[in-house]
Amino acid sequence: MRDDTSDTRETAGRGGGRRNRGHKRRGLTTRLTVLVTTLAVGAAGTVIATQYASAGNKQRDTAREQTRGQAWHGTISCPNVGDQLEDVPDDVRARVDRELSRLDAQLAVAYRQLARQRGNPRRVMTKLENKRSFTIGRIVRTLGSVTESPDHLRGLAGCDFQRGRPGGNPEPPPVEGGEGEGEEIGGVGEGIGGVGEGEGDDSGEPIENGPVPEDFVDITTVAPNVNEPVLGENASTGTLLLECGRNEEGRYNSDNVIVAPGVSNGAHHMHDYVGNVSTDAFSTNESLEAADTTCTNGDRSTHYWPVIRIQDGTDEQDVDQPGGGLDGNIGTILTPETVTIQFRGNPLSEVTAMPRFLRIITGDARAFTNGTANANSSWSCTGFEDRQLTDRYPICPEGSSVVRTFEFQSCWDGENADSANHRTHVDYVREDGSCADGFVAIPQLVHRITYDIPPGAVYAVDSFPEQLHKPITDHSDFINVMTDEQMDTLVECVNSGQRCGPE
Repeated sequence: MRDDTSDTRETAGRGGGRRNRGHKRRGLTTRLTVLVTTLAVGAAGTVIATQYASAGNKQRDTAREQTRGQAWHGTISCPNVGDQLEDVPDDVRARVDRELSRLDAQLAVAYRQLARQRGNPRRVMTKLENKRSFTIGRIVRTLGSVTESPDHLRGLAGCDFQRGRPGGNPEPPPVEGGEGEGEEIGGVGEGIGGVGEGEGDDSGEPIENGPVPEDFVDITTVAPNVNEPVLGENASTGTLLLECGRNEEGRYNSDNVIVAPGVSNGAHHMHDYVGNVSTDAFSTNESLEAADTTCTNGDRSTHYWPVIRIQDGTDEQDVDQPGGGLDGNIGTILTPETVTIQFRGNPLSEVTAMPRFLRIITGDARAFTNGTANANSSWSCTGFEDRQLTDRYPICPEGSSVVRTFEFQSCWDGENADSANHRTHVDYVREDGSCADGFVAIPQLVHRITYDIPPGAVYAVDSFPEQLHKPITDHSDFINVMTDEQMDTLVECVNSGQRCGPE
């Protein structure tokens, strides 16, 4: 048993509700077209150059240079159909998930087209609306065959395009530290890999879509903003620490089995995986239960989050693949310096066991366009974790590492392992540390991941194309595959105040 150092890094999210809010390089044998923006920062004394680079032959590069200024840069905002689905019967859920994934693929392709479009984007947006209207109609008909027809969804086909300056940001929706909806819709049509049925974009070129200098801040200029929790006399104060590695083996894919099961490239960005070694879009409870794990205690649960990349012009192995360069995610994938997976208790009460195969998503992969209602991003630097950022990446001083922290929902409805929007079956504790009526306290999962960012390097989290790699879109995912014995051990450790885990 041991004490984990992250015990001293508690935020208001622990005791009082939500916080405030193995790759290979491919040699570049042809000329690079590079746009460099310099960011000067304060006390850290660092200068960052943001580079957008893509390889190609000389003729293609020349043409791109001549037409770059005619491309339309900005953000497409579409109503979130998945967020409007309160109940999806089990016998049609897979079909509805595939249609939701088609909507996401259509949006990704429209974004690619706009990024290279000459002239007015009206044609692209009209085509997108027509495709969405057809797909939403199929969702309505599918649900109407087994329950009351949700005809109100038909009004969600239209999207808005918010133009931004070339190579930079549009004026974003307000970003204050919450979030809208997660990675809940992502992917492609049934049997279609990459971009979805009839939605292909054959340009084969990486998208240039962020980050920008305004996305970064010197952590030494940020005031402390973390509140210590207030523990009640019946608080469950124990912890259980898992050792599951850092994804040293390089297990990546752009699937999301929670929100887009059976759909390749359901996330449109790459994920790091630790724990269960078999997790992909086609995993089932049975396959997860039978798979091997990287966790030393034999826990087969799966933990995954978007990769971080250095924007250095390097061609990763996925530069010409969906989820990688074709979805605007380029640069060198970083292996985490450390990964800490910890479960802890409730500030007011004991916790109860999680159900097996419980699925939880924390954060919102679409928070930049959705708004911040479901956001749970938290960025900092080692030595400065009394100050947390939601909508900026930290620039850390020499010797300090970048830290991502994910504090998962720790209240459960007592019945469901998942829900139609993958959110309503779990919730965060309220400001006083209690769970809402109808919910019970379960062990709180915390992912803490650190990165050794080279001095002066620009880095960003992988994202959906239209999210522009904004830090507010950070998120993490969990599927509980613990055995009953492992779960009993966890609950006992937490409720008895022990520190359990690797020595």
